[in-house]
Amino acid sequence: MNLNYTSEMEKAMHQSHGIGYQEYSRRIDQRLKVEQRREAEYQASRQIVAEVDRQIHR
Repeated sequence: MNLNYTSEMEKAMHQSHGIGYQEYSRRIDQRLKVEQRREAEYQASRQIVAEVDRQIHR
């Protein structure tokens, strides 16, 4: 991945996932863990939105 990675992005990566971009880009096992966590968080947020939407439209 060639990406202009800023210090803010690096800080966010550490805060969110506990690893830096270099490790993320170099280690496939860490990348898979991060992406699985992101997917799980995305699915959880979709469920929350769906629930709120159901409550609003009753």
